Amino acid sequence: MRVILASGSARRSELLAGLGLPFEVIPTGVDETSDERDPAALACLLALRKARAGAAAAPDAAVIAADTLVTLDGRFFGKPADATEARTTLQTLRGRTHQVVTGVAVAAPTGEAVEAVTTHVTMRAYTDAEIDAYIATGDPLDKSGAYAIQHPTFAPAAAIEGCLCSVIGLPLWTTRALLATAAHIDASPPAFDRCTSCPLR
Repeated sequence: MRVILASGSARRSELLAGLGLPFEVIPTGVDETSDERDPAALACLLALRKARAGAAAAPDAAVIAADTLVTLDGRFFGKPADATEARTTLQTLRGRTHQVVTGVAVAAPTGEAVEAVTTHVTMRAYTDAEIDAYIATGDPLDKSGAYAIQHPTFAPAAAIEGCLCSVIGLPLWTTRALLATAAHIDASPPAFDRCTSCPLR
C-alpha cells in the first residue's frame, strides 16, 4: 500500500523517515476552523480532517496527517503572524510549563485511526535579547508556539515530560501503532536514539 504524508512540514518528513517506510509527500489544504476548545479533541479533529482529505484524493493509500497545538491556560498559540506576535508568545511561555498536543490520524482503505499525544514542556528563563536574536533567524515564524524545541542555539526548553518527537511534530511510536491498526502496515521501530527512552514506546 502506498503511504502518503499529508503535510508539507520538512520536520514531519524527517521524522517519518525514521520508521523506515517509503512514502510520498502530498500536503492537503483543509479548513482548520473549529469551535472545539479541548486541545486533544481539536488536534484529533484537525488531523483526521487532513487525513480524510488526503484519502479522498488517493483512495488506494494510507494517508498520515498530524496537527500540533501549543496551549497554556486555555489559550492556543499558533504560528505567529509576525515578529511582534512571536516575541509576545515567547515572553508568555518563558519560565512556564505548557502543553504541546499533537494529533495523528491515519486514513486507509482498510480503516481509520486517530490519537492525540500530550507533552509537557517547561521553558527556560531566556532573555529578551535571546528572543530577539532567535526571531532574527526567522525560525519562529512558521512554528506553532513560535519555537522549535530542537533549535541548536536558542534551545528554549529546560525540561520535557513526554514524547520529544511529538513536540517536533510527529510522535513516532504512536504513528507506528496507528499504521498497524488502520492500514495493517508494520513499520520499523523509530530509528532515532531519543526514541528508545520515549514514554510512548
